[in-house]
Amino acid sequence: MKYVGSIDQGTSSTRFIIFNESGDIVAVSQKEHKQYFPEPGWVEHDPMEIWSCTCDVIADCLKSSPLSASDLSSVGITNQRETTVVWNSETGEPYYNAVVWNDARTASIAKSLEGKYGPDRFRAKTGLPLASYFSATKLLWLMENVKGLKEGLKSGKAKFGTIDSWLMYNLTGGVDGGIHITSVCNASRTLMMNLETLQWDDDILKILDVPKECLPKIVSNSEVYGVGAKGGYLDNVPLAGILGDQQAAMFGQTCYAPGEVKSTYGTGNFVLMNTGTSQCKSTNGLLTTVGYKLGDQEVVYALEGAVAYCGSVVQWLRDNLKIIQDAPQSQTFAENVDDNGGMYFVPAFAGLFAPRWRSDARGCFVGMTAYNTRDHVCRAALEAAAYQCKEVVDAMVKDSGVDLAAMKVDGGMTANTLLMQFQADMLDCPVYRPVVPETTALGAAYAAGLAVGVWSGLDEIKKNWKCDKQWESKMEAPVREKYWTEWNRAVSKSLGWVEGGDGSSEKQGSGWGKVVAFAAIAAGVGFMMGHKRR
Repeated sequence: MKYVGSIDQGTSSTRFIIFNESGDIVAVSQKEHKQYFPEPGWVEHDPMEIWSCTCDVIADCLKSSPLSASDLSSVGITNQRETTVVWNSETGEPYYNAVVWNDARTASIAKSLEGKYGPDRFRAKTGLPLASYFSATKLLWLMENVKGLKEGLKSGKAKFGTIDSWLMYNLTGGVDGGIHITSVCNASRTLMMNLETLQWDDDILKILDVPKECLPKIVSNSEVYGVGAKGGYLDNVPLAGILGDQQAAMFGQTCYAPGEVKSTYGTGNFVLMNTGTSQCKSTNGLLTTVGYKLGDQEVVYALEGAVAYCGSVVQWLRDNLKIIQDAPQSQTFAENVDDNGGMYFVPAFAGLFAPRWRSDARGCFVGMTAYNTRDHVCRAALEAAAYQCKEVVDAMVKDSGVDLAAMKVDGGMTANTLLMQFQADMLDCPVYRPVVPETTALGAAYAAGLAVGVWSGLDEIKKNWKCDKQWESKMEAPVREKYWTEWNRAVSKSLGWVEGGDGSSEKQGSGWGKVVAFAAIAAGVGFMMGHKRR
């Protein structure tokens, strides 16, 4: 039996998971790290703490299993995307805390870059709008506000990277020969990589005044990059796979054919569609991104849509409204009633994400009468996740021209069978949940294992995927249409609550102006969830 390790570095914690060649979990260790909120809308992590947590979970996982590092064929990395780190290559010390993906401090920088071109200035090359969500604006803020950094970047002493770069640098030795690389899918989230050439775009770098010398080398998602540093926890183990978290989930769900879709139900909801080796330019509020690239094979692209509030709505029911004691109880109460009782909930606590991109929206219950109860509140909250996912999927179908045949799901909320059935009903297609729920870590393990021959190819990996539970649509078309019409009416009631938002334009998918509001929305999500974690 062969084994592959996976470092899963997320927004709130780091895990190390060991998988066998059947894709089953052998051992796992997890450790949380602190969230920092120095100012409203700012979200930071300590890079040294993340590195320390990574070392701890590797050591703990190996200690709790019968395996040693030498038993691992390779190790992969999956990471929170867009989060930006800059460090001194001579000392190995960060210049500043990591600026997290949902940090909003650079909204004004993103706006200033628009010039006469608007927020889609770089979209033709990068697939992304100008927004503080992406790494480039975070780097610009650091260059302007951290003493000595700009000079260090230009001299080559200071290095920039997302979390994958930071971990790979330290895993391979740090100041003693650590390599400086990033995977192509992570690079595609920086706003500096050209989706056609898969290299840093010189024109964009010139506009941003970012020296190319500070940037990591862009590599594929599956190849041997180096080995663990001598004396480290992964001494001489091949490091051979890197995928951003959502791409890793898509890869772990074996969505390898164009049109295949995965949906991850976590704090938010991230939906990715494989669009094959051709870019699909979105006109319906989605992002064009790299899905994965295996060695010297052709790159595979994806469409991506994000929903802000998904599992966090259940936490809100528990912590704020206090009408449930734990997450499973939301299903228990929702099952006490046959339907939503005419009540809809739009969880736009800090605006709406894809595909509407409305920062002026706010949360609301619509259609309430004296008939409604706590049970209806729980049901409406769960159904909202399915409606929002359907909005993203509908946008993907419009952009790609490919009808959805089925959807693979993962994440904590997939334990809620009522929600999953309703999701299948609203999409009018099968929904599949895998036996192994840790698809993000599994995707990174698959990429690393492919590079060293643990698996011969994608066909062999696909045989590992096993369905734990399947939901088929049971809803009649007229009922589905009624729900969908009333949901959209409910959303219309949530719009225009914040002055200075996007209420001036009701047309959806008309451009990327709405997407610029993403960072402010995301920061609200991170701020709320971070304080609850503390």
